[in-house]
Amino acid sequence: MNASSRLLLGKIVIATHNAGKLHEMRELLEPYGIEALSAGELKLPEPDETGGDFIANALIKARSAAQLAQLPAFADDSGLCVEALGGEPGIHSARFAKDAGGFAQAMTKIDALMRACGNTSRRSQFVSALALVWPDGFEQTFEAKVHGDIVWPPRGERGFGYDPFFLPDGHDRTFGEMSSQEKHGVPADGSQALSHRARAFQMLARACLKKI
Repeated sequence: MNASSRLLLGKIVIATHNAGKLHEMRELLEPYGIEALSAGELKLPEPDETGGDFIANALIKARSAAQLAQLPAFADDSGLCVEALGGEPGIHSARFAKDAGGFAQAMTKIDALMRACGNTSRRSQFVSALALVWPDGFEQTFEAKVHGDIVWPPRGERGFGYDPFFLPDGHDRTFGEMSSQEKHGVPADGSQALSHRARAFQMLARACLKKI
């Protein structure tokens, strides 16, 4: 472990009110013996995400939770970036879905926008930024991406969010058709995980976690 890293032990706060993200993060942390509370369970307020990129927004959430709970805080900011739409909805992915009335409606709207813009590319990427912040101000950030294509109609009922909409490169099933282990499982040989969040988590784990 280098001087810019710090070993994470014991109890942390996962700075999210999103049940899907909370479930995935707890799965990823389980092998390391980390007790994970959530911002929602602690009734912490959701800070305004005013950052200009994924890392900035992840830091906003983790800093707020770390100071309010006085525990190390772990936050994710992630989104779907569609090439034909200039990278949108990107950091606005969750807001876009909320404004549309839900993820199903958001996927319908994105597909319509893609068809209307005249760009035939279906290329997209999922991005995940993770921030780990201690109450004393020590911070670490990690970012990863997975590339693929938008599919229509969406396929699968697993996962959450835009998962049924996204077909990762090299696969014939969407994230919405994959099991949690297929999507997030970190290979035993240390090779790259599939999902954006698991890839970012691999980076975090190498820097500051130790398996029990």
